[in-house]
Amino acid sequence: MIFRRVAGPDGAAVRARIHDTPGPRWFAPGRPIRVVHGDASMFVGGLGALLLQSLHPHAMAAVAAHSGYRGEPWGRLQRTSAFLAVTTYGVADDARAAVEQVRGIHEKVRGTTPEGEPYHAADPRLLGWVHAAETECFLRAHERYGSGPLDRAGYDAYVADTARVAEALGVEDPPRDRRALTARLAAYRPELRATPEARAAARFLLLEPPLPLPVRPLYGVLAANAVTLLPSWARTLLRLPRLAVVEDITVRPAGHLLTRTIRWAMNPPPGALSSTSSPRLGTRTAHGR
Repeated sequence: MIFRRVAGPDGAAVRARIHDTPGPRWFAPGRPIRVVHGDASMFVGGLGALLLQSLHPHAMAAVAAHSGYRGEPWGRLQRTSAFLAVTTYGVADDARAAVEQVRGIHEKVRGTTPEGEPYHAADPRLLGWVHAAETECFLRAHERYGSGPLDRAGYDAYVADTARVAEALGVEDPPRDRRALTARLAAYRPELRATPEARAAARFLLLEPPLPLPVRPLYGVLAANAVTLLPSWARTLLRLPRLAVVEDITVRPAGHLLTRTIRWAMNPPPGALSSTSSPRLGTRTAHGR
């Protein structure tokens, strides 16, 4: 079920093409980007990234007007999953083709915010915000919930790895270590605010997921832990208060348990599940987000 939701009905074929096609890759085995993007913590980080990215009014306006995230949330997730997988693990030609496809889409996405401000998805500064927010949340999630957190040099190298993809997408001078990433996020602060569209997106993502009722409690654990990844100023803007005792005693331990369970489901002991049921796209046995 997880695999079909994240990868789509053609996920097994996409996975095979990514890993079985011979040729050079952008990132060698063992690179930090492969480690981070191949871990179950990406589920928490991905949701956190969507919340953080929504705080740029131009990014949120583009998503609200063009992405169809309410009507087709799983399709959007599957496209994002495939892009991350092919750029992280696929052959270089496929990675370049995926980037060019996304750049073509970005070029067509333009309009005005409800306040009358023009936006263009291909704007390098807007792309820079989306990249920085995503990288920060993936990094924080792996640091907290990853099966083997990296050291300081490893996370610096992760930021440098993601910069290669960001530059290909059109980001100008992306950060290449964690200190630069923190500084870049701070530089965007004057541009950020929680628009009505951002708060509506947060309500949808946190409280109205398109999921059957029996699995919503598990999603609630995921969502609560995604909120804990956000900087305090972002939580304030989105009106998501911190409940320190509750989060420390219940939310984070539940998040660790959930990510361990997802990790087991994606890479079970030999014989527990068939090889075709592994639900991720990334690494050979624990496929990416």
